Formats: sequence, structure tokens, C-alpha cells
Amino acid sequence: MCDSLSLATPPADHGYCSRTGQGGPTEKVVPEGPAIRVSDRAPGSQWVICRRPPSLPRSSLGTGAPSCPESLGLGAMAKSSSLNVRVVEGRALPAKDVSGSSDPYCIVKVDDEVVARTATVWRSLSPFWGEEYTVHLPLDFHHLAFYVLDEDTVGHDDVIGKISLSREAIAADPRGIDSWINLSRVDPDAEVQGEICLAVQMLEDARGCCLHCHVLKARDLAPRDISGTSDPFARVFWGSQSLETSTIKKTRFPHWDEVLELREMPGAPSSLRVELWDWDMVGKNDFLGMVEFPPKVLQQNPPNGWFRLLPFPRAEEDSGGNLGALRLKVRLVEDRVLPSKYYQPLVQLLMESVLELPEEDDASPLAVLELTSGDCRQDLATKLVKLFLGQGLAGPFLDYLTRREVARTTDPNTLFRSNSLASKSMEQFMKLVGMPYLHEVLKPVVNRVFEEKKYMELDPCKMDLGRTRRISFKGTPSEEHVREASLGLLTGYLGPIVDAIVGSVGRCPPAVRLAFKQLRQRVEERFPQTEHKDVKYLAISGFLFLRFFAPAILTPKLFDLRDQHADPQTSRSLLLLAKAVQSIGNLGQQLGQGKELWMAPLHPFLLQSISRVRDFLDQLVDVDGEEEAGGPVRALVPSSMTVREGYLLKRKEEPGSLATRFAFKKRYFWLSGETLSYSKSPECQIRSFTPVSYIRAVERVDEGAFQLPHVMQVVTQDDAGTLHTTYLQCKNVNELNQWLSALRKASAPNPDKLASCHPGAFRSARWTCCLQADRSAAGCSRTHFAVTLGDWSDPLDPDAETQMVYRQLLLGRDQLRMKFLEDSNMDSSPEADSGEGSSATEGACPDALARQREAAARLLEVLADLDRAHEEFQQQEQRKVAPNPLRP
Repeated sequence: MCDSLSLATPPADHGYCSRTGQGGPTEKVVPEGPAIRVSDRAPGSQWVICRRPPSLPRSSLGTGAPSCPESLGLGAMAKSSSLNVRVVEGRALPAKDVSGSSDPYCIVKVDDEVVARTATVWRSLSPFWGEEYTVHLPLDFHHLAFYVLDEDTVGHDDVIGKISLSREAIAADPRGIDSWINLSRVDPDAEVQGEICLAVQMLEDARGCCLHCHVLKARDLAPRDISGTSDPFARVFWGSQSLETSTIKKTRFPHWDEVLELREMPGAPSSLRVELWDWDMVGKNDFLGMVEFPPKVLQQNPPNGWFRLLPFPRAEEDSGGNLGALRLKVRLVEDRVLPSKYYQPLVQLLMESVLELPEEDDASPLAVLELTSGDCRQDLATKLVKLFLGQGLAGPFLDYLTRREVARTTDPNTLFRSNSLASKSMEQFMKLVGMPYLHEVLKPVVNRVFEEKKYMELDPCKMDLGRTRRISFKGTPSEEHVREASLGLLTGYLGPIVDAIVGSVGRCPPAVRLAFKQLRQRVEERFPQTEHKDVKYLAISGFLFLRFFAPAILTPKLFDLRDQHADPQTSRSLLLLAKAVQSIGNLGQQLGQGKELWMAPLHPFLLQSISRVRDFLDQLVDVDGEEEAGGPVRALVPSSMTVREGYLLKRKEEPGSLATRFAFKKRYFWLSGETLSYSKSPECQIRSFTPVSYIRAVERVDEGAFQLPHVMQVVTQDDAGTLHTTYLQCKNVNELNQWLSALRKASAPNPDKLASCHPGAFRSARWTCCLQADRSAAGCSRTHFAVTLGDWSDPLDPDAETQMVYRQLLLGRDQLRMKFLEDSNMDSSPEADSGEGSSATEGACPDALARQREAAARLLEVLADLDRAHEEFQQQEQRKVAPNPLRP
């Protein structure tokens, strides 16, 4: 998708799509004169010409504007952008409650769009959240903000403070930000959002120079009134003159369409400043934002289009730590992705690495990646697994890494214990392919633990006898009584867990079973001795139990088993269950060896389960070696599989109906890649279906539309071309974000998405958002179809995955050249002939050395070709980008 560039300070964009086929989002503003195509740029950043959301396949891209490199025969370069955010913990927060404590939670916003909310940590001034989010952003964003609030049962939540990070600050270090950052006070005048549409003309007449400022409209302004709206008006300054527009009441999407005429006064040329204010009957007006254009811009390139509102320039207030601090980990991952044909040679080399080259060859691309991927091994492993899944070679890829890992291991007790590329790749492979299997096995028991909230504790040092007394009302129990009760509860949960696992052989994905079969075979070949008979079991259970089942039980939210993190009591119960499952996965090797002796009451149950697990592992690898996983994988999630389900409140838009909260009805929804369906209950056999291919927009709805929070709209288009809107209310902001993300991913390949929609409702003969009286009026707010939360079900994107592999290989290019090519000049020297060759090639036979040098040369040549391709595209962009008069 390509945007032509014509504006001085274009607005933020989040992947808005037009109704013009499968082309990228292109919005046109029609004031008085020709249409203006809007692009976007953060102040001081570089123009972006070609972009695509990472969630869309390359085949869904349109040709874009004629100025794109694609029209020049080079194909289209896209941009892949993601934010990895982890809210770790807070410290020294101020007390907001009369008890001297607070109930803090954190809200994460990207360009004023709420993308996540952490759990509330009750009665704590040093909360620990440990929550991670990945947000896919197809286009540039401007800032990331964290707001810490104190939850109140009655009244509004109290704002404690905020942290705002600009895109430039995050991108300054490729490793991202990982530090404690002080909270600052929330300044209402700095809480600015939205855009304004202007058309400025500079005219000359007999009386001198005249400026016509056509103030058309604004959108997505910050709500300043208790009703969730504002009463905006615009104030225009040019030199010593100023004029105001009329005030439009109760809207965040005002339409003025007023032309303000200002005449130039004698003196130096003046800047044009347009301010937006919220009118208040009592008290001072509230600031909504401003834009400013220097004289050079007014003369050479008069503003014409949409512009992002900015706060007044002011120094950032430093609270000095008085409001506390947050520990944050934030990393921006951006890549310019070339057309597919440029990556084919590298993909071919990667495939040859696992199909032809011997595992001891250190010049293969995978061997180089293994040496250079220390800081980002998990991300790299995920990309590699996805890439080989798409090629139908995930099995050979994992087998290649396994052979290298096993060959280097001398002590079977350390096998796969490190975070090597082999370990991380197998771990990510299980998450990508086996997540539906995991949900089927563990979700029923995990849900029971959350719903029943039983108190369980075996460690005498952690027993709260008073808590047990308050629960039972039967006096203070002894430690023995609590231990026996907890033992019964734990075995009551562990029994179904073990039963579900050992009975799941037929439900385990064939690709996972085949990978485990290959793993077992390599381990048996390396450690055939009788004293190592358990190693073949431990190698498999180390991945399946220790890296899959146990972590999922310990932190269900990270594996999509639950929407929220557990409370402290439930978290402790999950920890005990995870420890037990981990002991079973270790085949009881560490039972009774002096660690955690308080777990001894569980040992009989664990030892009984271990024999069942051995039989289960034998059955698991009893699979035909010819059973491939269906060849190349086109999607991680089958289109018929349910990716999200649950109760929502539903209301369908109907002409003439009363838009009241009582029109919402509780329904149970299912979402798959094919349909969005619902019924009165999960057991009901009568369902209503809407094809996912009908979806044209999935957006939030303003709270004022129905006086309800957490409402979204799903806009569909039937075969006759008629648009229909369904409103859905979620329980909380996290559930809202998850449904928004799931629906947007499912409908990502759909053509003809809407560029805009109404975030309000049509009520009392007008839209509540923009106050337009025409029900069929074009939407007043842009859509955000490509802003999604990253998870295991993200679609495969071979080009973006290969681009990351290429970027990682660049880090090892110099080392590869020195090790194999520059050393080759030394081999013919007298020192080499006398046996004093370099350590890099010491002990290798001539044939092996020749093969390795040839492989290294091929890899370096492929990397050089990709370097040249990137340079050509960047030069092409620089030639086509119009000069920016606002850039200093």
C-alpha cells in the first residue's frame, strides 16, 4: 500500500482501508478543490511510502499510487511493525485510599487507543503485574503511554500518574527499553488527541496579502465533559489577528465548514496557528490541541488536508519519583519487507541446510544463526518455525537442530537444559502447533481451579491457619488438618490433569508426535547405554511437561487459557499443581532428595502417575514416520476451528429503534475463520451465522452512544451490498481488545473494508458522534482494522519471517567471512602446511573445508544481493518522496 505525499504534518494512521478493492487504505479529503490523499508522519520522522500490516498476506496488497517502486518494476516494499510491551512492576506508588494503600492497575495506550489493561493488584504500593503484550502496528505510531490508576469501588478511579514514550525514544536502541521510569503527573492540557481538517489559501489583492483558512472538521477529539463529549470551537491566529469558529455542542467529531479570512499586518511574516478548545459555561475553556505552520510552509506549500493535533510546547514535568515508578520493557520491531522474489535464494539456502548439509557444517545459515542469536533467540526461533512450517519442512528443521544439539552433548543430564536454538525452536513449535491441543487437555481443570478458589497449602511456612478458620468457621485447625485437606484437593485436581494428558494420544497433532519420534530416535542413538534408558523419556517430557504443560498451569493467561491473571490464592494453588506436574515430567528423579520435603505427601500419587506417563510417551511416538503434517502449512489455525467464544451482550441496529441499553440481549458467541455465530446458550443447537467474509469493519463504540462501556460494532455487508451493524458489549476492556483483535485477524483477507465508520449510534434522528442527520452519511472516524494483539494464532507471513532471519544473519556476516574465507588464504602458507592452521578449521578434512567455504561464499553472496535490493528500494523512495518544508 502506497500513499502519495503532499502534506506538511500528516496525521497518525493505523491501517485504515478504503472501499476500493484490495488496495491499501487511502482516504480522500474534499474541501474546495482537488482531492488530497493523506499520508502520515510523526514529527521529525522519515516518510514511509509503502506499508502493509503484518497480519495480511502479500497477495492482499493493491498496486497503490503510481509513485510506488512497484510501478518501476521493482515490486512493492512493505513495512512490518510490532511493539513488544511488558509491564513488570511498580514501586513507591502514593496511597490513594484511607487505609494508606492503593489498588493499582495500568492501562496501555498506543496513540490514545487503549490496547491493554493489567489486572488490579489489591492493597499494594509496590504491585507486580508481569504482563506482556505484542501489538501489531502496520504503520508508524507516535507515542506509547502507560497510565497507572487506583481502582475504586464507588466513584471514578483515581489517576496516579503516567509515562509517555515517543516512537523515537523507543526506536533509539534496537534492544528497546528495560528500566525503571518515574511516573509524571497527568496534565489535562497535554492529553491531546485527534486531527483537524484544514484548507489554507494565500491570496493577493489590492489591499495586500490575505489568508483564507477553511476550517472543515475535526475528529476523535479528547472528551472533556462528563458526558464523554466536548463542545469544540476553533481559534485561528495569524500575526496579531485571531478569529473563532462557532461552537458545536456535545460532539468529538465537529463539522464547521467555515472560512476565516485574515489580512497580513505590516512586519515580518507570521506563522499560522489553529487551536481547538472545549467551551465551558462555567470556568475556563479546556484545551483540545493545536497545529502550527511556519511562514515558509504557508508560502510554498499551503496546508490542505488532515493534521494531527499537538499539545502546547512545554518542558516535561519531572515528579522526582514522588509518584512512584514503573519497571517497563518495551521494544519496537520494524522491518522493511521486500517482495517475495528477493527472498527466494535465502529461503532455498535455509531449506538446503536441513535437507542436504551435514549437521556439523558450521557454514550453513542455521549454524550462523545459532551463533549470533543470543539476545533474540526466542523471536528468531518463532520466525524460523513459522518459515519452515510454511514450507512443509518443520520436521526436518527440528531434526537438524536436534542432531546438532545431541552431538554436542556429553552429559545426558544437561540435554536440552539450555536455551539453545534447538530448545527454543521445539518450544515455540509446540506453542504454534499444539496450542489447541493444550487447551483441550488443560482448560477444564484450570477453569475449575479459578472458579472454585479452594485454599491449598502443603508448606508449613506458608500456611495461614487463621485464613482457614475464617473459611470454615469451625475453630483454628492444626497444620496436619490443613495438610490433609490440601492433599485431598490437590490430588482431586491432579487426577483429572494426569488422566487428560495420558488419554490425549489421539488428540496430539501428528506433526508434534512425529517431531517427538525423531527426537527420541536421535537421543537413543547418542546414549544407547543401559544406564541412560530414561534419557529417551526425559528428552520428550522435558519439552512436553516442563516447557508446555507445567508453564501453562502456572501462568494460564500467557497460554490463552484465561483472560486474567490469577489472584494470589489461586496463583499459589496453580504453583503447587505446576510443581507436581513438573515432578511427573522429571520421572520422579528429584523426589526425596532434600528439596521441598513438604511435597512428600504427594509422592505416592506422583510415583503412581510416572508409570502411566512412560506408557503415554511410548504411545505418543508410535506414529508412522511417513505421516507428514499435511505438507506446507498455510495457516496455524484451521478455518473451521473456534478461535474465541464466550457470552456477549448483543444489539442489532434497526431503523427507527430506540437506542437504549435495554435493547442488548445476552448471547453466546463463537468465532472461527469462517463464521461468527451465536445462540442463547452454549448448549443451544439453534445458531445464527454471519460469514466472516461479510465483515467490513470492527471498531469501538463511544460510551455515550448507549451509556454503556466496552461496546464494539461489527459492520457487515450482505450479498446485495447492504451494510448492517451489530453492537456487542464485553465485560471489560481486555475482553473488548481480545474480541476486536480476533475479529480483525479473522477478517484480514476481506476486500472492500470500510475506511471510516461512526463510533456512535443513530438516535433521535441523528448520529450521536458527529450529529449528522443523514443515517447513510459517511463515517466520521477512521477504522483500525490492522491494529491487533499478537498471539500464537498470528497468520504466517513468510516474507516478514525471512526478513528477520536475514537481519540476524547480518550480525554474523563478518565472523563467517573471517572464519571460512579469510582463513582460506592461510591454508596455502608454510605455516598451514606444517600443521599450524587456524583454529577455525583445525582438524577438518580438506573435502569438508572446501564444502564449508563454498557454503559460506554462497551465503555471503545471498546476503550481499539482499543488501543491494534494500539499497535500491531506499534510493527509489528517496527520489520519490516530496521535500518536506517543515523538516529542519
